[in-house]
Amino acid sequence: MSDDQGPVLLSLYDRALPQVYGYLVSRCGSPAIAEDLTSETFMAAVDAVQRRAVPTMTIGWLVGVARHKLVDHWRAQAREERGLALVETADELDMWDAHIDALRAQEVLMGLDGHHRGVLTLRYVDGLAVPDVARYIGRTVHATEALLVRARRQFRRAYGDRGLDGH
Repeated sequence: MSDDQGPVLLSLYDRALPQVYGYLVSRCGSPAIAEDLTSETFMAAVDAVQRRAVPTMTIGWLVGVARHKLVDHWRAQAREERGLALVETADELDMWDAHIDALRAQEVLMGLDGHHRGVLTLRYVDGLAVPDVARYIGRTVHATEALLVRARRQFRRAYGDRGLDGH
């Protein structure tokens, strides 16, 4: 910015600030956002003066810049809201899918024979290690591992055979 443009821009700033801020706050409804956008407007004005991109800077021109800053803000806000809505929808769907899977798994588990249901419950629902499961059911670790293999196979078969409607 040349020396002769500095005082002109400062004088324009003093005259235009209330109008630019008033324009923005009346349209966005938030003093904080209006302050940010006003700041961005005047930063754009300084940049335009430095690049000599505007022959005569006026209050009308600054309000036009403010209008563009406000539109940019609304666009960014809309993109963010769309993104949040998509995330919220995906999270809700994931939550429902997990809930349905848990209900289905519980139904399949309840349909298994007692030994298989018991060993799978101790291992995967209660989170016991295989040696602890073996001690609890009174079997060797090797026998418990074999029982878990058979129980998992039966569970997978039963889980895979059922459609989402349970048939």
